[in-house]
Amino acid sequence: MDKIDRAIINALQEGFPVCDLPYLQVAKQLHITESNLLQRLQKLLDNGILSRFGPLFHAEQMGGALSLAAVKAPEEQFDSIAEKINALPEVAHNYARNHELNMWFVLATETLEQQQSAIQTIESQTGLTVVNMPKIKEYFVGLKLEA
Repeated sequence: MDKIDRAIINALQEGFPVCDLPYLQVAKQLHITESNLLQRLQKLLDNGILSRFGPLFHAEQMGGALSLAAVKAPEEQFDSIAEKINALPEVAHNYARNHELNMWFVLATETLEQQQSAIQTIESQTGLTVVNMPKIKEYFVGLKLEA
């Protein structure tokens, strides 16, 4: 990363403009061209420096459901179970944990019914019980990591 990459990361953590040409507006603030900004963002994503760049939606406020879920996956079947769970479009952020419930993932659906259906699908495809831990209350943590 160079100085401009760091400036991009730092600026975008402050927010992203909602307007007709948001990338152009950010580029102007950084004194670079819009195409340079887009190229640099893509390079940061391709190199794994950024894992994602996009909006965060409050699924519940849009009528959907968001939940943290976990299963107790036998170690010898961990990868195959992860493949089955990750194949569902409702699943994100699947990761291993050093815990009795060793595979955790986020379920994001348009409706609560779709969430229950996804849980039933996971249970039927894996033979495991899904522990569903829906969000009860949300806390905002204004985390900004200076690049």
